[in-house]
Amino acid sequence: MAALGQRLRRARWFATCCLLPLLAACSDESSIQTLRVGVLEYGTVNWELTVIRERGLARERGIRLELLPMASESAMTEALAEGRVELIVSDWLWAARQRAGGQRYQFAPYSLAVGAVMVNPGADIDELADLTGRDIGIAGGRLDKTWLLLRAYADQRASMDLESLVQPRFAGPPAVNQMMLDGELPAAINYWHYNARLQALGMVPLITLGEIFDELGVATSPPVLGWVFEQDWADANGALLRDFLAASFEAKSILAASDAPWESVRHLVKPETSAVFAAIRSGYRDGIPREYGPPQIEAAEQVFDILAEEAGDELAGDLETLPDDLFWAGFRLP
Repeated sequence: MAALGQRLRRARWFATCCLLPLLAACSDESSIQTLRVGVLEYGTVNWELTVIRERGLARERGIRLELLPMASESAMTEALAEGRVELIVSDWLWAARQRAGGQRYQFAPYSLAVGAVMVNPGADIDELADLTGRDIGIAGGRLDKTWLLLRAYADQRASMDLESLVQPRFAGPPAVNQMMLDGELPAAINYWHYNARLQALGMVPLITLGEIFDELGVATSPPVLGWVFEQDWADANGALLRDFLAASFEAKSILAASDAPWESVRHLVKPETSAVFAAIRSGYRDGIPREYGPPQIEAAEQVFDILAEEAGDELAGDLETLPDDLFWAGFRLP
């Protein structure tokens, strides 16, 4: 009987030892919160999210990321409006216009404005006046922010009505790049990663967005792209949102500190050459926000005023100023 009792005690002890890790795992699992993020299928946001997932940066903060790939920006915005995702990346102007229309969207920083006007070095364009009478490719459409800011810059610096002096040619980003490389366009405005490709393949910047900001009296570059979300959701999930943003900026730090982590996203970047890959790495790092607070928010308000003056109601809609609660108060850098 004594031997039987001893065996029973050992069996109970063994069962307890096996059960405790399972109970702990269940407890850990129950504390994890799911965060649904809408992303463009081939967007640059996927680079950062890949690092977050591979390094477990969200999981260690109690977040299960559920990524919903989308084919277009309109699909992403619809998913956010319908509550199928909690977060997307967009710009603060879009978020502000939606907020004015009744959607209580807020914004937290993702990336700075790092645009430029690129020119073919064989096109004899050395200064702004040399654009007169020339074609310029524009990837973002008539209301592209870099195009509008360039027009404001030309007016302030040289009293040039750039809109009437150049020939804008609007096309998608890949088409604009291809026309530049084929010699069909002497100058172009494109998204930062397309500009990086152009620079690596021999094109040169005529003027950067940072230089335009300086001339227009904008003291610091504001984050243009950011995470956009519903205010009511943020009010109820502030800790979750802060933890996700911490994971986002940790991933940025990893990609900024070393070239090695970039190998895991090379298949997403799809660089044509090693030089293009290096240029894209550099451009991404230049776009990482290092500071975010009242000066950057004030800079965004200045940029809004410039854009609204240049494009009027077509760009700003009914907005006269940026809404007070647009920039989420729960996150600041450093």
